[in-house]
Amino acid sequence: MILCIVAIMLGQVNGARSLATGIGADMIVQPPNSTFLSGISGAPVPAKIADVLRKVPHVAVAAPVIVNLTAGASLETIWGIDYASFNALRPFVFISGTPFQGPNDVIVDDYFARSDKGHHVGEMITILTHEFRICGIVEHGKGGRKFLQIRTLGGLMDNPDNASLFYLRSDDPNNEDLIRKEIVATPGLSDYQVKTMAEQLSMLTPEHLPAFTIALDVVIGIAVIIGFLVIFQSMYTAVMERTREIGVLKSLGASKGYIVNVVLRETALISICGIALGMLLTQLIKTWMSYRFPTLPFFVTADWWLRGTLIAFAGGILGAIYPALKAASKDPIDALAYE
Repeated sequence: MILCIVAIMLGQVNGARSLATGIGADMIVQPPNSTFLSGISGAPVPAKIADVLRKVPHVAVAAPVIVNLTAGASLETIWGIDYASFNALRPFVFISGTPFQGPNDVIVDDYFARSDKGHHVGEMITILTHEFRICGIVEHGKGGRKFLQIRTLGGLMDNPDNASLFYLRSDDPNNEDLIRKEIVATPGLSDYQVKTMAEQLSMLTPEHLPAFTIALDVVIGIAVIIGFLVIFQSMYTAVMERTREIGVLKSLGASKGYIVNVVLRETALISICGIALGMLLTQLIKTWMSYRFPTLPFFVTADWWLRGTLIAFAGGILGAIYPALKAASKDPIDALAYE
């Protein structure tokens, strides 16, 4: 349970970082007071600001974008793009189909195309309660999974001429500081946030996401409590069922430490078997989810494999301590008479 929930939660963070890396931009320009989390700020600024940014020295490409987080049948992010400039950051790689042919077209990535029962070029899908035709399927990794024309998505949000943010590509990464200074010095843009993609990506970590660490700690705490109670109940029952055996051991001279050691060794063996089974099930779930839900990242780092192992083992041992002490404290005469 720990590994699967952590994998899904970390997968969302790492998936967002991976998609942002694939855009091909060097810098990002956001409106004043906007959050580093794309998709929750709406489209508050005119898209024509991109024309101003293109005139800034050393800016090779400026692409206005709308990033809209929606909560329909599932939580997803819809991207509104100016195809020419967004494609200039890093070209789309089409698996099938073509770029936009009309305002009601949508480009999707191959992960989305494989989701559910599969999607194909020419199929109509529902986005924000409107029907759109899939005009092209592209390789994943370039920002999002569904792309509409920026004016189309802006119109659905009642802001047809606006954007959420702007992605920039410089003529030389060494000129990023110069670009930042030029933008801040431009009238009307002095309050805008100008960051390199490295700075933006550094914010996409669990430590910077609201309540992420708290939620993760709560999940782990619940898992530890469940593991503790299950082991406690199992070992307490085992001790009660083996009262006579414990009496025989104590009558033969077994010390309290020996009895405790026997119970804890059995607990450790059960915990190790459970950990191995949990790891196997996690891998099977990962394989199943990659097939059934390809758009949902499932990511477990090596340190979380180790953390999960230690947490499960510690929870098991802690749950067995009281039953072990209970067994060790039994009077051998009473234990031998137990039926």
